[in-house]
Amino acid sequence: MNYNEPSEKIKNEWENDPDNWVWGMFYYNPKDKRSYFPKRNREFGWHANYANPIFIVVIAFFALIVLAVIKNNR
Repeated sequence: MNYNEPSEKIKNEWENDPDNWVWGMFYYNPKDKRSYFPKRNREFGWHANYANPIFIVVIAFFALIVLAVIKNNR
């Protein structure tokens, strides 16, 4: 067990805190180190933590790929 990692109870409190949700849709919590976490009903997919730097790098990478494909198709 990693003692620096918050408990499941703390993670659930963060997820339920409306202050960690921008416009009720985007999870933004710098204290939460997870990039992604499952939605309550796992069949519906995953949430992303927009405050996590890894997530920002992944989004930027995919945006660059999309822009490169668009540019090459013109």
